[in-house]
Amino acid sequence: MSHKITGPSNYYVRKLIRDLWKTKIKIWRKISKKLKGSRKNIVSPNLYRINKKTKENDIVVIPGKVLGMGELDHTITIACLDCSKSARQKIESSGSNLISI
Repeated sequence: MSHKITGPSNYYVRKLIRDLWKTKIKIWRKISKKLKGSRKNIVSPNLYRINKKTKENDIVVIPGKVLGMGELDHTITIACLDCSKSARQKIESSGSNLISI
């Protein structure tokens, strides 16, 4: 018995995937593919990892959920699909911007 691959069930995520794919820009198509994949392949980085891999005033796109373990010691702009409550508080207290995609 085979299972049908359906992708995300959330209407807004499906619409986002279609809109990103239609842009025909390489980076947005990669993000679209990540969002379309299975739930176990969706990234969920903690703040300490984002802090370690970014510099001041960087813009980060995360096609998944940002988790709140760790701190940010510089200001960045984070665009993510979802964000935990503690991560949102820590991002705002560090002076960084949070954008929902």
